[in-house]
Amino acid sequence: MILWPMFLMLGLLVISVPVAIALMAPSLLYFYLGGALPIDLFAQRIVSSTESFPLLALPFFVVAGSIMNASGITRRLLHLADAFVGHLTGGLAQISVILATMMGGLTASANADAAMLSKMLGPTMVANGYPRGFAAAVVAASSIIVAMIPPGIGLIVYAFMANVSVGRLFLAGIVPGIVIALALMLTVFFVAKSRGFKPGRDRMVTARELWTAFKEAIWALTVPIFIVIGLRYGFFTPTEAGAIAVLYAIFVGVVCHRELHWNQIPSIIRDSVMTISIVMLIICAASTFGYYMVWERVPAQIATALIALTENPLILLLLVNLMLLVVGMFIEGTAAIILLTPILVPVATSLGIDPVHFGVVMVLNLTMGGVTPPVGTLSFTASSVLNTPITETFRESVPFLICLSLVLALVTLVPAVSLYLPSLMIGG
Repeated sequence: MILWPMFLMLGLLVISVPVAIALMAPSLLYFYLGGALPIDLFAQRIVSSTESFPLLALPFFVVAGSIMNASGITRRLLHLADAFVGHLTGGLAQISVILATMMGGLTASANADAAMLSKMLGPTMVANGYPRGFAAAVVAASSIIVAMIPPGIGLIVYAFMANVSVGRLFLAGIVPGIVIALALMLTVFFVAKSRGFKPGRDRMVTARELWTAFKEAIWALTVPIFIVIGLRYGFFTPTEAGAIAVLYAIFVGVVCHRELHWNQIPSIIRDSVMTISIVMLIICAASTFGYYMVWERVPAQIATALIALTENPLILLLLVNLMLLVVGMFIEGTAAIILLTPILVPVATSLGIDPVHFGVVMVLNLTMGGVTPPVGTLSFTASSVLNTPITETFRESVPFLICLSLVLALVTLVPAVSLYLPSLMIGG
């Protein structure tokens, strides 16, 4: 077994080389210097990794999210979230959690959600007396919900890398996403109570006001429901759902809200292409690196070593969770999913762990890395928008990390939390 490409990759990541280059450079050197494989195969692996029908769901949902943001849907969801929880203790922070939950079916990206929530709610929270670090911490923690609510990018990428049903993974993420939202709201309540943060409003909204806010947001709320029902009853595949979501977003923006204009299309396409290109480049690089690992039987030997440590599925999950928490501190979530899924899934399935359950645990765990030092991308995004020191954001994140860790333990130890809804799926 040749391990120098793996050590080279880790070394490049340590010195902050972009993930795609850190994966592709060792692979190219292995193909070039190893002699066992033709160099042409390197280029073939890059191209073949993009030839996946399920992976088409990724660009479709990214484009749909960009269109929905431009069509006024996000603003209407903000008003609805305020109507629901604006009167609670820590009202603006509660709104961040609720808005992230509702936006999970729109943005598909935790990083995109962190940037958006920081711009929408961050300045208002600061103006109402919330410390900048606390505001950034709440936004970063809330954004983790987006990774679990369909169509999260991490779920799509895991499904592609692990060769499992995207539809089952989408359904599996819903209940954990809701549990995270409730747990974060409870944490916000206790933290806000102890620090004297006041509600955003003095009173609850009237039934008439709530109904008005609900009617304005109805088109946005139907998107995730539409996707889940369509997948549940087999009306369309996840890829087809992404294409339909694009058309639906255009219809809502042009016909219903009348806020989407054709001169916005170039910027929407540009932003979407940038997001998609980054993820796809990492996937292509990981495909070539994964081919090296399979050729050298690295995953098989790692699986053998882990199984030698324990054959108890529960202990294995705990060990994997500890490892992923450390990995997530240094590697961005999507990149880590791409890198580790081919190694860990065979180990999990060999011990009878459902790959869908394992996927939810893995995506949640690695997305939590976005809030932890030293490379917490969600915390860095929120801190940069709110112009606050990252150390302050990390310090304010401690209660939320404790909360998220408890939810991770629940999802890990009770598979039914993630597997109940997929069990209802046709053919599931």
